[in-house]
Amino acid sequence: MGLTEQDFNRELQELVAANVDDNRIGAFTIKENLTRSPLWVKNRLTAETVQLPKVFTEETIDDFRRIVSTACRIFVKTIREYLLNDSYRKLFAFDPELEELILATTTVDSPQLLPMARFDIFYHEDTRDFYFCEVNADGASGMNEDRILRELNISNPAFQEFRRRHELGAFELFDSWVAAFTRLYSRYPKRVERPNVAIVDFLDVATIREFEEFARRFQRAGLDCEICDARELRYENGALLDKYGRRVDAIYRRAVTHDVMDRRDSVRPFLNAVRDGAVFMAGGFCTQVVHSKRFFYVLHTEETRKILTPEEFDFIEAHVPLTKLFRPGCVDLAEVLRNRERYILKPTDSYASKGVFAGVETSQSEWEDRARAVYGEDYVCQRFCSLYQTPNIDFSWGDGAWRGFVNMSGLFVYDGQFAGVYSRQAQGNAVIATYRTERTLPTYYVKEK
Repeated sequence: MGLTEQDFNRELQELVAANVDDNRIGAFTIKENLTRSPLWVKNRLTAETVQLPKVFTEETIDDFRRIVSTACRIFVKTIREYLLNDSYRKLFAFDPELEELILATTTVDSPQLLPMARFDIFYHEDTRDFYFCEVNADGASGMNEDRILRELNISNPAFQEFRRRHELGAFELFDSWVAAFTRLYSRYPKRVERPNVAIVDFLDVATIREFEEFARRFQRAGLDCEICDARELRYENGALLDKYGRRVDAIYRRAVTHDVMDRRDSVRPFLNAVRDGAVFMAGGFCTQVVHSKRFFYVLHTEETRKILTPEEFDFIEAHVPLTKLFRPGCVDLAEVLRNRERYILKPTDSYASKGVFAGVETSQSEWEDRARAVYGEDYVCQRFCSLYQTPNIDFSWGDGAWRGFVNMSGLFVYDGQFAGVYSRQAQGNAVIATYRTERTLPTYYVKEK
């Protein structure tokens, strides 16, 4: 049996312990360099890190590929069922205009039902068991954080010694997306030879520096690319135009569907162009089917069992936490109040862990107050899954002591294929969120010799 993730982690710990002072100095150098990097936005850092990077075996990477392959097959089936089956659509209870928009802009034979996503999973490196946390099919991000942290890791003495001992690989997440986007666009019936590409979001909440890197990669590939606010797009004479009057042929949508629907009246030209098929968009609104927190609830229903193979439904039961609507008739409130450590509560349509709270992180009285407050609202109740912990040390933002950190692996998916990993850790027991103790780690894998 070859080396494991536990072996790599122990080796990195030993390399830090053998030279604590230099590693501490290196950590502060990385922190200082981060403040001068594209991750410094609006006078704050969008990512903080710890000393040990995330290092996987090639066997684990192959496991991630299998997870993505199976999940994509299941998720595309559910999107197609949503498009075909009115009673199945009712399980999602989407806003009527969103439902209309999905049906008007997507067909069951569309080549891009799930063009880009990030599947966030809790992966147990010791047993290879895993549980899905959520599916980010709208505005999946984190590519720039991984890229920049890997660049700055030159100042990490322990890692530099580790890489001298091992042959490492890493994931390129920008050019690979441009290639996937180009493949998707090549299947578009109204394609033009050299499309003008727009990265579209609400720029007051966008990760602009990441968009800028993507724009540079599109341009490097020979495509014109700009960053556009969805509210500034115009639709005239059958063409979608940017604020300067230039035609937009293809869109890489980063605007989250929830934000689009909240601001729908300010983006009518954009929505009308998409509805009319006047522009190609990677990231159609059908992705909301798998992005919604209701999705895990729907996956466990008999309606979904009917459209999956027995093996596919076994995959759901084994790896998707049991999820129910948090309301009378679906969940017994008294059971949830009595057994808070078994459950986590999530709003049905949010992102960045907003409104999420777990019983293991709250006192009994706080849990009862918060659970009662959202019972019957747009929340789901999910079975809490055990999390995998590894030791790490935080010199720059923490106390410089070894602590246990829970792990989350975000599996990037481009055009249905595994593309890379976004690694995060946090102290605590449950929720990994940017507004808490989240730390982002550069990700590598050790190549087998």
